[in-house]
Parts: sequence; C-alpha cells; structure tokens
Amino acid sequence: MNIMFNKLFEIDKVSDSIEKINFREAVRGIIIKDKKILMVHSKNKDYKFPGGGMKKDEGHIDALKREVEEETGYVCSKIGDQLGIITERSKDKYVNNRVFKMISYYYLAEVSNVRKAQKLDPYEAKLKFRPEWIQIEDAINNNEKIISSGVEPIPNWIFRETYVLKVIRDYINRFNKIT
Repeated sequence: MNIMFNKLFEIDKVSDSIEKINFREAVRGIIIKDKKILMVHSKNKDYKFPGGGMKKDEGHIDALKREVEEETGYVCSKIGDQLGIITERSKDKYVNNRVFKMISYYYLAEVSNVRKAQKLDPYEAKLKFRPEWIQIEDAINNNEKIISSGVEPIPNWIFRETYVLKVIRDYINRFNKIT
C-alpha cells in the first residue's frame, strides 16, 4: 500500500496569537488482515486505530510496537511504511489560553497471532478499550452514525479516525478496480 495523507483538523478555532502550545506526538497502526482492520472499540461504541503518545526519547517504531501491544494485546511482527500524518489543533481542555496540538503518524503494520493481556492506561480502562477485527466499511458507518447523532460526548479522535478509514477504503477500492 503506497498512499500518503496529510490533513489538519482544527477542532476549535484557535487564534494564531496564542503562543503557549501543549504539543504531543503519537503513532497509530493500520493493521489489515483477511479483509478486516484491527481497531480499538470503546464503551462509547466508537472505533479508533491502535496507538498513542510517544514517550520521551522513544522512536516511532518502538512506540508503535508498545502502543499496539498495550491497547490490543497483539504483538507487532512488522512495521511498514508511514502512510500519513494527521495534525489536530484545539483549545487545551486543561489550561486556559493554551493550544493543544497533536501530530499522529500512521504506519502500516502487521501483528502475529500471539496475543497477550492488554495493559491499558486508566482512561483507556475506563473507556473499556478492546481490540476488534472489523470490516472497514462497518467501522466507517459506525463512527459516522455516532458523529451524526450529535450525542455527547463525541471523542475528538472519531473525526480523525473516520477520515483515515475513508482514505484507506478509497485506496483499496481503487486498487481492486485496477487489478
């Protein structure tokens, strides 16, 4: 798969005059097997890609392996190409007059059949994260239903993840028409 996306999601209109920025980098795995994609499902019924924030002095590959294993229990057997970048900007929820900016790097990855216990962060455990292999179209439809319902809370990540799911779906559909 050789696609590349680079998209900005401005969740809140943020003034460029705000100089204080809470910056975070994250890595996310795009893991497809037997025409299904590995996603993390929460108690809010949304789907997100496995992955998360990088620790200080941690590279993308090591962070992605750690995050996939922590959130899904699956062990990464291969990390492939970086497929895209999503930048999100919003008002910082915790500090007034500060911008939260997160850049997520998406990588194609594979997992082995080995599955360990999840090691969820407290907020992930509260949301009851669990891995699920799902058809891409079903994950898109599910997330779009949540978005269109307008029922709060709608996690910010649902917009990002639904966008990436659509890019992957469209690429696969184009590829299948060629072959």
